[in-house]
Amino acid sequence: MSMSVYDLPIDERIRLVEDLWDSIADEQGAVVLTDAQRQELDRRIDALELDGEMGHPAADVIAAIRQKL
Repeated sequence: MSMSVYDLPIDERIRLVEDLWDSIADEQGAVVLTDAQRQELDRRIDALELDGEMGHPAADVIAAIRQKL
């Protein structure tokens, strides 16, 4: 009997996704960007630096999300 990832409980699927994401983050150097992707990243960084608004602290965002749950 073969098991599908969809047969796993939701908490295990979330853990699996987190593990996969972490493994991708560990190998960031292996990701090759196209020229268009590099230009878009540069554009976004420039816009952020011009705006000066760095956003909200993660703890505040998480607290706001938890209040809505």
